[in-house]
Amino acid sequence: MAKLIDGKAIAAEVREQVKRDVERLERKGITPGLAVIIVGDDPASRTYVNNKKKACEQAGIYSEEYALPANTTQDELLKLVEKLNQKSDIDGILVQLPLPSGLDEHEVIRAIHPGKDVDAFHAENVGKIMIGKFQFLPCTPAGVMELLHHENISISGKHCVVIGRSNIVGKPMAMLLLHEHATVTICHSRTENLKEICKQADILVAAVGKAKFVTADMVKENAVVIDVGMNRDEDGKLCGDVDFKQVEPKASYITPVPGGVGPMTIAMLLKNTITAAKYQAGMEE
Repeated sequence: MAKLIDGKAIAAEVREQVKRDVERLERKGITPGLAVIIVGDDPASRTYVNNKKKACEQAGIYSEEYALPANTTQDELLKLVEKLNQKSDIDGILVQLPLPSGLDEHEVIRAIHPGKDVDAFHAENVGKIMIGKFQFLPCTPAGVMELLHHENISISGKHCVVIGRSNIVGKPMAMLLLHEHATVTICHSRTENLKEICKQADILVAAVGKAKFVTADMVKENAVVIDVGMNRDEDGKLCGDVDFKQVEPKASYITPVPGGVGPMTIAMLLKNTITAAKYQAGMEE
């Protein structure tokens, strides 16, 4: 029987630390500020933005929301980003993805000042992650690392398999594991012998976006299983990329969905906003 990694409880600890950091900064006359831009009315994006806003409020972080209509032009969006780059009370800028079709998200991310890029999607920040000299980390992979560290799960020398190669999760996740001396395999939709590769994993990270994709026959006995997915099953219930019921008896540690990686993503965003506030104030980390 696997030990459940309680993302809610661990995220609460991170958020408490953020709250203490905010209080320390405020004593120095600094109030961390985050601007969130949402374009259009995608319900999932709206839920994420509301959760981020609430989390900022609870941590004492000043936040501004810019809700733009779906027909916003690229030029209008870029002008708003530039305005926020110049705003002294805004330390972090987050553009909620995906953007409506017709908008170029790569250009929008490129327009955010790297020092305010709390998602760590800007090419400059991605490059820093590659060489291991980073200021910010993408929130979801950073949250996964926080879970592993919290549970004292050894990474060095282990074979880690990441299913998914997105710029947001898969690629940076592999890089962070590599920085901690893991041997890393990245799998994706064109990987041959996927099941056999996954079965070799000491730590398996599923970030593929397919409900219950990882089944028990893909998991090694006593593997650590981290489920980044957020899907709906055939009954419309929230579930991950891992078939939890099947896999849980085989794993040594497993994250549930909901309540595993999800809460960590927002906690790490708050942490990144603190880092950005210190950077804007010229303070050393």
